Amino acid sequence: MTFEFTVQPGFNFVKSFGDSFNIPVFKNELKIPPHMGEGHIKMVDVEPGFKFVLHHYTLKEEFHLKRNSPDEASDLISIVFNSNELPARSPVDRQTAMEFLKKNGSSIQIASTAISTETIFPANAEIYFGVIGINRKLLADLLRINQENGPLETILNSYSLFFYHEKMHPEIARVLKLVSEINEQNKLSDLFYSIKAHEMIYLLFEKLLGRDSDKQSPVNKSDIDKLYLIRTAVLADLGQPPNLSEIAVKAGMSETKMKHLFKQTFGDTIYNFYQNERMQEAGFLLKHAGYSVSEAGYRLGFSNLSHFSRLFEKHFGTTPKKYTLAG
Repeated sequence: MTFEFTVQPGFNFVKSFGDSFNIPVFKNELKIPPHMGEGHIKMVDVEPGFKFVLHHYTLKEEFHLKRNSPDEASDLISIVFNSNELPARSPVDRQTAMEFLKKNGSSIQIASTAISTETIFPANAEIYFGVIGINRKLLADLLRINQENGPLETILNSYSLFFYHEKMHPEIARVLKLVSEINEQNKLSDLFYSIKAHEMIYLLFEKLLGRDSDKQSPVNKSDIDKLYLIRTAVLADLGQPPNLSEIAVKAGMSETKMKHLFKQTFGDTIYNFYQNERMQEAGFLLKHAGYSVSEAGYRLGFSNLSHFSRLFEKHFGTTPKKYTLAG
């Protein structure tokens, strides 16, 4: 199942989606019909130049959502919040669960609407997907930052193409899930959605402000595709440190450019990204896949379990054993 769209002035995602799949729309909301799955999509007009579209559904087929580049540049900035959860209605074995999380990891993307994007939602997964489309000047007025640098300077003031990837932090995922699950409407619903949309912007940009203020380079769709190939290559085997020269050759990018754009886009060096993901997988193996501390350590390439435990405690703030026993 595929839906392609182009954001133009006055574009209404929910109406366009409803027209494409012959689904009725009422007050900027539609219900997913039973033959497609279950759930809903809702659009909220927070204020002129600020829209919030919420997707919460489980679909029977894999779904490709493609945003095409508009013919003309605009001041609209796209912020995508994507949080996927493992299917809860059927048993999932260890390997299936790990592969799901690797391929469909939750994330946040901040990008120029001039960059085309594609998101793939797997079948039978519960999707929480929120998109904020906001005018550049309105975003700058909301943030009220006197001295922007690094990503903030590019997002708020540069008209070159940009794309940033941020982790789906637990507090942002909590807000996204809260607003996505609400079905009842009341006289204060618009105020509630407005408050939560502002809260998500605050939580996201609080994280972005912690990034380095290095000089930012423009990116294009080809660069972004290559960076995600590099990210996939790093995640393919967390038991081995990434070989940067080999990955650069496979991606068709110089090693210098690869390292610079990777850090700019994902907010960390390739090696630090690898180590963080390594620890995240260790946590998953211990808590959700039933691995012992030694099994998890050896699987992730640690021959010295004391070293594994020290790194784990530095990352999570507790030892692997205590982490496993925690509720």
